[in-house]
Amino acid sequence: MLRSMTAFGRSSLKTDNGELLCEIRSVNHRYLDVGLRLPENLRSAEAHIRERLAKAVGRGKVEVFLKPGERQSGGGTLAVNETLLQELTEAAGRVEAMTRSQCVIDAVRLLQWPGVISVSDAGDEVGSQAVRQVFELALVDFLGTREREGQQLGALLRQRNNQLAALVQQLREHRPGVLAQQREKLRARITALQTDHDEARLEQELVYAAQRLDIDEELDRLVAHTVELEAVLQRDEPVGRRLDFLMQEFNREANTISSKSADQQTTALAVDMKVLIEQMREQVQNVE
Repeated sequence: MLRSMTAFGRSSLKTDNGELLCEIRSVNHRYLDVGLRLPENLRSAEAHIRERLAKAVGRGKVEVFLKPGERQSGGGTLAVNETLLQELTEAAGRVEAMTRSQCVIDAVRLLQWPGVISVSDAGDEVGSQAVRQVFELALVDFLGTREREGQQLGALLRQRNNQLAALVQQLREHRPGVLAQQREKLRARITALQTDHDEARLEQELVYAAQRLDIDEELDRLVAHTVELEAVLQRDEPVGRRLDFLMQEFNREANTISSKSADQQTTALAVDMKVLIEQMREQVQNVE
């Protein structure tokens, strides 16, 4: 089954600490390139996300966005560093004694001192599980999109592969007519010269012409490539690079046929083949 490298997946999950939103998107790339955009308090899930993507995705540029919602009230508890607060109070008292001036200790400003208050989240462990859960849901949606788009790509490739095979058959059927046309053209030129000719030499020249115009090997290889393409489309593994190589082989044979063309119909069929091959090549660029 083909899988597209262009896909999108999304999921959201409500938790006691707010709503988590996860989005996964990808575009085509030669290798697997994973980029994560996670808030600092969710960095602990990075290793798990990378490991899961490495197992689920063969190649492509994949970006994961994880957005936590606003924390609901009661999601955590305040902790006061009483030791630090005591030290600050004593320091204020010493300053008062040294300056012999009365100072009012502002409790609110003391609480704003770095390190005096910390927020402990009682649901940290639950939050970590929620992150994995929302990522797995997004991953299922993401992989489903890749497979659905891959099926569409496979259908397009099969359609054009069948059209290409039909063009190959037309070239085979047209080939005897090309040789006969070359024979008649050469005889017409000799007749126009109104001179005697060596029939054996004429046949020899016709053999040389037939060899120059011979495309049987190219047609045989194209048939083999169309059969191989159908076999590759049925594989349940990443096949994008193999398909890309096949497109190069298709194009090489079509160029050779075009260069050996000596009549308008063969040239037209060769151009049609190149158009189909280019269309397939563009689709293959998105196959994993």
